[in-house]
Amino acid sequence: MLGLRRAFTALLPLPRAGSPPVAAMSTLLISQERYAWLRELGLQEENPGVYNGRWGGRGQVVTTYCPANNEPIASVRQGNLEDYEETVKKAKEAWKVWADIPAPKRGEIVRQIGDALRQKIKVLGSLVSLEMGKIFVEGVGEVQEYVDVCDYAVGLSRMIGGPILPSERPGHALIEQWNPVGLVGIITAFNFPVAVYGWNSAIAMICGNACLWKGAPTTSLVSVAVTKIIAKVLEDNKLPGAICSLVCGGADIGTAMAKDERMDLLSFTGSTKVGKQVALMVQERFGRSLLELGGNNAIIVFEDADLNLVIPSALFAAVGTAGQRCTTARRLFLHESIHDEVVGKLAKAYAQVRIGDPWDSDTLYGPLHTKEAVKMFLDAVEQAKQQGGTVVCGGKVINRPGNYVEPTIVTGLSHNAPIVHTETFAPILYVLKFKEEEEVFAWNNEVKQGLSSSIFTKDLGRIFRWLGPKGSDCGIVNVNIPTSGAEIGGAFGGEKHTGGGRESGSDSWKLYMRRSTCTINYSKDLPLAQGIKFQ
Repeated sequence: MLGLRRAFTALLPLPRAGSPPVAAMSTLLISQERYAWLRELGLQEENPGVYNGRWGGRGQVVTTYCPANNEPIASVRQGNLEDYEETVKKAKEAWKVWADIPAPKRGEIVRQIGDALRQKIKVLGSLVSLEMGKIFVEGVGEVQEYVDVCDYAVGLSRMIGGPILPSERPGHALIEQWNPVGLVGIITAFNFPVAVYGWNSAIAMICGNACLWKGAPTTSLVSVAVTKIIAKVLEDNKLPGAICSLVCGGADIGTAMAKDERMDLLSFTGSTKVGKQVALMVQERFGRSLLELGGNNAIIVFEDADLNLVIPSALFAAVGTAGQRCTTARRLFLHESIHDEVVGKLAKAYAQVRIGDPWDSDTLYGPLHTKEAVKMFLDAVEQAKQQGGTVVCGGKVINRPGNYVEPTIVTGLSHNAPIVHTETFAPILYVLKFKEEEEVFAWNNEVKQGLSSSIFTKDLGRIFRWLGPKGSDCGIVNVNIPTSGAEIGGAFGGEKHTGGGRESGSDSWKLYMRRSTCTINYSKDLPLAQGIKFQ
């Protein structure tokens, strides 16, 4: 891990906190010598934001900013609705070629994409750190996640398929046939600008689908850089580039994707509010959607818990990625007998969190993504105070360039306080007391979202009650580990207002395919099911 950090420090030798500004803001960062490494990803001052076999874009030019200093990095010319229409048509044509390629051969292409990402893992992780704001090791880890999903998808390409079922009719075969849905639209959020696209595209591709990606406008450079890597693999294999299309854009492009009947599946990752609008538009046309929305995740700590596990777990889950993961722990329920002890130890751990530039080798905690996120953080802290909460530590903006706020712990609130039931995408942890197992399980489930949850206990019976029908109602249910940091081998997603979608591992591949039940009569007779006689 430190080796990766040191590698990036050499790659991007920026000053530490408190150093004077590097240069006046008359130029983009990409124009400065110390950011020359951005050109290794094929980036330039202004970048075309549409790819469908050819690069282009006729929409608005959008500049992205580094959250650590709010300086402009480079710009991307987004696509307009004409670009979108052209890209959909090309993607549909490309699908005709891709769907005819055997699944294991498609897996070979995905394997090459994974290898190409490996070759660029440090420089692409550096871009994630620069543009999104997460620390460098997390940026590299995110690219690694895409690589891992590619590896997983390669194996899956030789395993997807349905069963042969026993037919009740003699001389008949009953089988399930799985076919690609066609064109998969993928709309991703700023907080995981590489990995979430990877989860979707790698699995969708081996299933035989073409993909059309719209990333978050504030991480458009990442979208362009990733697509350039994929495009080269496709072009080297003499395949249509539109198999993995890109249209950078705003709400107009997202709305077009949601309403477009040619979009056979729309995968959307983002807020519950926008996700609901997307779901309604897709459902209005009886389309298919895969939703990965908000999470108001809880860790529950019982009196028998191993606090040597609890403290680092709660710290990572609440502070990692500056509280901007959908699986971030936002509620910490502590048994009343250990409440004060855990709060004291956690506050000491918070005080030791090293805050700094994301690319600094010592940094564990970087900035929020935007200035707007800083305002939401401050508003949430104020609401918590008004509703009876006490700020144990943090609660303020850090006086330095960029979008930095203090990681925050709030105690004294009721489990059903309005702010506790509100997902604030920031590093605020609400610590709450409980007495009994039954009540705290109910409190875990009383929020509208149902993404991730975790308990810390040594009680075997309690563990299985937690995993059972009266336990957690979340899609991710953990024991003695944090709420965040899911593995790619399991299905990722949640229930209720989290959207119900599942991505990545297990049988998530089925969401990217359509199932047909097929009956084949290889006899000379025509018996009907259920013994019906029609003659």
